[in-house]
Amino acid sequence: MPLLDEVLSDTPVLLINGARQTGKTTLVEMMAREGRGGVYVSLDDVAVLAAAKQDPAGFIAQFDATAIIDEVQRAPELFLPLKRAVDLDRRPGRFILTGSANILTLPRLADSLAGRMEIVTLWPLSQGEIEGRRESFIDDLFTSGLRVGECSRMPREELAAKMLRGGYPPVLERRTAPARQRWFSGYRTTLLERDVRDLSLVRGLTDFPRLLAVLATRAGQLLNLADISRNTGIQQDTLRRYYSLLEAMFLIVDLPAWSSRRSRRLGKTPKVMFCDTGLLGNLLLMSEQRLAEDPLVFGAMLENFAVMELRKQATWSRVRVELSHYRDLKGREVDIVLENEAGEVVGVEVKATASPTKSDLSGLARLREASGKRFRRGVLLYTGTAATHFADDIHIAPVQMLWRGN
Repeated sequence: MPLLDEVLSDTPVLLINGARQTGKTTLVEMMAREGRGGVYVSLDDVAVLAAAKQDPAGFIAQFDATAIIDEVQRAPELFLPLKRAVDLDRRPGRFILTGSANILTLPRLADSLAGRMEIVTLWPLSQGEIEGRRESFIDDLFTSGLRVGECSRMPREELAAKMLRGGYPPVLERRTAPARQRWFSGYRTTLLERDVRDLSLVRGLTDFPRLLAVLATRAGQLLNLADISRNTGIQQDTLRRYYSLLEAMFLIVDLPAWSSRRSRRLGKTPKVMFCDTGLLGNLLLMSEQRLAEDPLVFGAMLENFAVMELRKQATWSRVRVELSHYRDLKGREVDIVLENEAGEVVGVEVKATASPTKSDLSGLARLREASGKRFRRGVLLYTGTAATHFADDIHIAPVQMLWRGN
């Protein structure tokens, strides 16, 4: 909330975006009750949506004080009137918008109100938020480092359960795994029947379930649209459009390749990540026991899980970072690279093992060579209990330190 208050104090338009069911509506309704917002309208209301589409200029002109417009992506016609209204009156905090789609990636909503709007993304809940604590893992990596010592053991089955639960607030209210799986199945159906139709003129809606299923098997892998096209039978031009739509709906996210200013011999292909591992597990038909017993799927999902936990923490950490992955042309990799505004680099490798070996740290050592003096430290997250130094600037730490800290 402090971040939102700060934005509303100096920016005419605040957009809170993120996937459906991440709590955007709950948040803005609470803001309205607490006096941070004025009139609240939702474009999920059929009558309100019809009014907005029929007379977008008049719809915007009716608001004198702060207005909260929920699910604004449903009426792209509003964006030009919004721009005109803000140009005539640039008072801070005039409009609070929410959207279940990233408007910056949607051609129909291309006018991004640049210079007039600030965007805050609401991801599914992090593990720390679920447990009632504020994580500082990113700040620790760039400042004090990680402590040496023992953590309580987290059984593989418990970690599998956390990944399959995910972070959507409604899922956390369901007490059994079957109930959670029913929610995810219904969620996917709603997205296909409603949001895909709203956001894009897509004829082949039957392609989307198939595409999601194929992408789920490639979570954590390099994006290869040509290969996906061959596997799905979807033409590459259409596939690119569908993939962009899935990104816009906050179902998947690219993890870009890290590049060094000193070397051109690095891969440039992003990795595919799902925004929520609960949804990913549902697409893969994973139970807690099956996931815990499948080393390949468990490892891929654990990497995806760590990427998204860090992406969530990056929205509030004091140290501002960009996330990427490292891969050179010889295939040497680091799962996650964090780079701060000063150009300092931290590498994070994720291994689904309780007994890491020296070879598991080779990617971090290579990243250290590639980044030179910019390298701050590297850490290997694993499923054991000991946090220790391997070398002066390379550490080993239990994966639960991501959200439980030092």
